[in-house]
Amino acid sequence: MSLEIKVKDRTTKIEVLEQKGSVYRVKIDDKEYELDVERVEDGVYSVIHEGASVNMEMIEGDTANKYNVNAGKEHYDVEIIDPASRYRTASGGDLEGGDRFISSPMPGKVVKILVSEGDKVEKGQTVIIISAMKMESEYKSVFDGVVKKVFVSEGDTTDSNAPLVEIEPAE
Repeated sequence: MSLEIKVKDRTTKIEVLEQKGSVYRVKIDDKEYELDVERVEDGVYSVIHEGASVNMEMIEGDTANKYNVNAGKEHYDVEIIDPASRYRTASGGDLEGGDRFISSPMPGKVVKILVSEGDKVEKGQTVIIISAMKMESEYKSVFDGVVKKVFVSEGDTTDSNAPLVEIEPAE
């Protein structure tokens, strides 16, 4: 799983490489860390790194994926930028208006991905097939372009409106 976290003007990429119980091996930007993370109570976590323990309190902010984080004497306003929130921000929910992201309006299962990152696609070309409510739906590119990112794999289950494929418009 990969996501970005924005603190002030800095955006950091975080990738969970491995999880065994409460121990996570993560990559933050280009450096790997091993963290032992335990939920103490709702919104409060104990994080141990190289023998040092920090308690972190995460308080939900005014909007989705925004938090006020207290860690010891430090306070941070944090935004978690996952593929779904990146999609919501970039698209404004408009799938027909030439949106770069292809998504399904309902939860489903990825049946077939017909493109790879870097592939050229034409307007109307089927990019991905999703099964939802016992029906298969083909999702097509709304313009000519290049596949920038595939967010899912065949067999994955998806949430409604989660981005599945991002297409960069042709110039």
